[in-house]
Amino acid sequence: MGFDRSAFLSAYDALLDRWPVPVDPLDLATPYGTTRVNAAGPPGAPPLLLLHGGGATAAGWWANVGELARTARVFAVDRIGEAGRSDPAGRPRPRTVEDLHGWLDAVLDALGVDRADLCGHSYGGWIALSYALRRPARVSRLALLDPTGCFTGFRLPYLLHAAPLLARPSERRARAFLAWETGGAPLDPDWVRLYGLAAAFPAARPVTGPRPGPAALAALDAPCLVLPAADSRSHDPHTLAARATALLPRARVRTLAGVSHHGLPHLHPAALNAELADFLAR
Repeated sequence: MGFDRSAFLSAYDALLDRWPVPVDPLDLATPYGTTRVNAAGPPGAPPLLLLHGGGATAAGWWANVGELARTARVFAVDRIGEAGRSDPAGRPRPRTVEDLHGWLDAVLDALGVDRADLCGHSYGGWIALSYALRRPARVSRLALLDPTGCFTGFRLPYLLHAAPLLARPSERRARAFLAWETGGAPLDPDWVRLYGLAAAFPAARPVTGPRPGPAALAALDAPCLVLPAADSRSHDPHTLAARATALLPRARVRTLAGVSHHGLPHLHPAALNAELADFLAR
């Protein structure tokens, strides 16, 4: 079964309607097409850019944005070329890491933001970290939520369970994968519905690159918060925490108990929100 765009957009809007603060939807022109940014919080407050994980969308921050938007102007971005409300409009999608960073440059420029705090979950964490390393003048602080590809590799069982979904994506397979990774935790049904529909989106291969080396990480000047998920099945959270602590000179590392990789950032969000609010207030 192919991608059901109408059902997907309905599910997207239903989740966005649950944001506890007013949302300003912004459609920004970039060299790669129109990028949708869902903005919230006081205009003029310090800017905070939210980068979702793979397979998710900018609408999925509903459990966090209420707390974050108290003191920040929050910009939740739908990545171009992935499921969401961004529209490549026939233009080439980012194919290299430099393309991806150039797209983020264009997003910040269109927002009128010279320098921002970045918060990324999973693959969004890798994007945030790689951008901070390549564009240090544009990043004030960096929050990485159970990031992948930054400090450790994927576990083999995770890759094996993800393989059927990647080979023949469908809502049923997406739901089964989530149930396995989260250990059957009671996930939000609206979010699961959107994640399942997004699985069939005809996305290009994600732009990725190698894990940053020790020298590059040691040179990172921005304060960094790293929040591994204690029950993550995507990688070993203990290894992630140990390497982040050893390699990042200005890192605060706190492992979040009782949550898996895909349970972030909406399952038991109180602890996550408290960590983020405290870090961003510094």
